Parts: sequence; C-alpha cells; structure tokens
Amino acid sequence: MRKQPNSRKCFVCGLQNPVGLKLVFYEDAEAEQVRAEFVVSDEYQGYPGVAHGGIISAVLDEIAGRAILLHGDDDDLMATLRLTVRYRRPTPTETPLTAVGWVERIGGVGAQVAGEIRLADGTVTAECESVLGSVPESFRANWAEEKAYWKVYESGGS
Repeated sequence: MRKQPNSRKCFVCGLQNPVGLKLVFYEDAEAEQVRAEFVVSDEYQGYPGVAHGGIISAVLDEIAGRAILLHGDDDDLMATLRLTVRYRRPTPTETPLTAVGWVERIGGVGAQVAGEIRLADGTVTAECESVLGSVPESFRANWAEEKAYWKVYESGGS
C-alpha cells in the first residue's frame, strides 16, 4: 500500500502537532480506499472510555477527504463543503481502530466521498458522507509556504 503525505501542523495528520492525533494514511489501490489504523487516547474522551464525537468527526472528515487523492496526485486536495456524520455506537478510547475512506462520485466542481471508523472485528462505530469542492485561492496562497512539509515521512515526522 502506498503511504500518503502527512503535514506539519494539521490536527489529524500533522506529525509535529504536539496535541494532534498524528494519523498516517495508506492507499489500498485494489479496494480503492484510504486507510488509517489508530487509537484514540483517553485524553480525547467525551465520556470515560468513549472517544469525543468531535474527534471522531475530525478523523472521518480527514479519511473521506483524503480518498480524493486516490484519483489524482498529492496536490489534488479539496475542501469539505458538507460533512454528515452518523454515530452508530460509542467509539472506545484506548482500542485499535481503522478509518476507511472512499470516493462515491467525482463530477462537476467537486466530489462525494464517504468514510467509516471500524473496530478490529469490523463493527462500524461511525460513518460519514461528505461533499468536497475546490480549495479557495486564499487557502492556496497560505498553502505555498506549508507545502514543503506536505510529504511522505519515513518515520518520526521531522
């Protein structure tokens, strides 16, 4: 599986963000999915032993949004225009989880993507549907100085 780039400061994928999740993403070309294996630590709980819904939503936003990179290159990032999350059951902290994202449809000015968070046995704890659109030019201007840090890190994030 091909490893996708990480950033420097993104809350979900920024390897140098001291309070971030530091997720690493891989492309499963055969399944046409992006995957990340991770554990939500107790410091991100909403209730004891249960991951905060905002953390779950952030992971789903990232995994679904990264699916668009399956059909382009690493510069083809898009912005989330709408994110709909369905929490199917509590997502436990301190438990191995897998996030999976895929493209449902590309067309017009954007794409429809989806994602899930799964327990080790395949049980889905949360799912999303998302609509992505082109990144505004103002984002691209700020991205220029950060782009050097958007890369595949072999380890450590430095």
